[in-house]
Amino acid sequence: MTKIKNFLIFFLFLFNFFKIELCWCVNIETGKKLFNENCIACHNKGTNVIIPEKNLQKEILERNGMYNMDSIMYQVLNGKNGMPAFGGRLKENEIEEIANYVILAAQKNFDF
Repeated sequence: MTKIKNFLIFFLFLFNFFKIELCWCVNIETGKKLFNENCIACHNKGTNVIIPEKNLQKEILERNGMYNMDSIMYQVLNGKNGMPAFGGRLKENEIEEIANYVILAAQKNFDF
């Protein structure tokens, strides 16, 4: 029974891992397109033209507690400081696509 349990846990781990990776591959182009249509004016190449020290670089996002899907989605949805809220303009799945893109782009220094 232990072997079956261990195999099942391992299988579920692999399934979740590949599901996440597949999600990144499928959504990245949509997220990039939405980012370019809605965010690039203030965040070109991960910068921030309103508050430069709060840019989208991975280290800065981590330092500000923003390097996760929930925080980025909340920020895009509600806005804050100089950033407008996109909740009335974008659907929830579009905001999720943008958050996916920001996390991946930040890992690659917006260089892809």
